[in-house]
Amino acid sequence: MSTSTNKPITDKKIVSISSKRQITIPQKFFTMLGFATEAECIVRGNELIIRPARQYSGGEFAEQILADLISQGLSGDELLDQFKAKQAQVRPAVESMIARAQAAANSEGEYFSYDDVFSDTEEPND
Repeated sequence: MSTSTNKPITDKKIVSISSKRQITIPQKFFTMLGFATEAECIVRGNELIIRPARQYSGGEFAEQILADLISQGLSGDELLDQFKAKQAQVRPAVESMIARAQAAANSEGEYFSYDDVFSDTEEPND
């Protein structure tokens, strides 16, 4: 009799919930998953998923921001000031995109279907 080696390894631990609705993440899971100071809680069906919070530093776009500002002829203090201002706009923009994507996934708000994006028919021009 052979056993499947493709099964995901699942660790399980029952944890207590305090009177203040608090739980303690077992150290093994905390370390294994790379938790820091924040956790992200997601409800999926009848499950609560707790995972390390994603950090969006804005540094992901630093090179593109700098290249754009340099191409505009900026340098010195002006370059630094504009870079800081543009970089500060990245995190709110990413959070907004994630919120809109979540709303679309929940069939809320404005979204486009596959057919809207890839339809072969064109709208007539008036």
